[in-house]
Amino acid sequence: MSTLQKLSFALVGTAVMLMGANPASAVSLVKGGSTSVLGQGEKTNVQGATTIDFNDGIVPTSGLVTFSGVTPGVANGTKITGSSIVKGSLSGVYGTPLADTSNYLAVSVGNDVTINFAQALDYFGFYWGSIDKYNSVKVYSKGKTNPIATFTGANVPGTTASGSQSSPVDNIYVNLLADTGETFDKIVLSTTSPAFETDNYSYRVAKVPEPSSILGLLAFGALSAGSLVKRKSKIA
Repeated sequence: MSTLQKLSFALVGTAVMLMGANPASAVSLVKGGSTSVLGQGEKTNVQGATTIDFNDGIVPTSGLVTFSGVTPGVANGTKITGSSIVKGSLSGVYGTPLADTSNYLAVSVGNDVTINFAQALDYFGFYWGSIDKYNSVKVYSKGKTNPIATFTGANVPGTTASGSQSSPVDNIYVNLLADTGETFDKIVLSTTSPAFETDNYSYRVAKVPEPSSILGLLAFGALSAGSLVKRKSKIA
């Protein structure tokens, strides 16, 4: 086998190994990119995103997006059993996000809410009300048991995470962005103290090339590199 052939096979082999290895999955949390909507708090400005605002009092339980762990019905200033869609505030139980008089989701202690997506995402966002350090967001990627990212209220840039319902820095729209080439398909919300209040969820399905297409591009790149070496050897 010639040196040129060995080089081409080595490049293709390296590409296949890299694809087969566990990728360094990562998700970033950033704030902003939203617009204030009268009576509904903040909503995303991200192009191509779909929004769930809970205004109809229900959460999706079939199709592309499915919620689990949410008690049916809307609690309006009344006590809730488990995590639920609520409206208004109830002292010591849940508090409406700043400038949001519409329905929102309140996650209660010991009642995690899981959001599953039938297709991989590269973006997920939500309006996070009265941010607390004990509120937690876990992000999962298909096929992985452990989360690829975990955030608490303390990780939100610029917030005091004091749980204030009236402070603009503690009521913020946050965005979870998959790093280049990464995706995720499950979000788990939890809290260790009352409560974790959120609204105006938004998501965007990722456009991921087929593995065969990626391999083709890598193979093409390897052959191109081989051709370059061949041309250089002729010149020499």
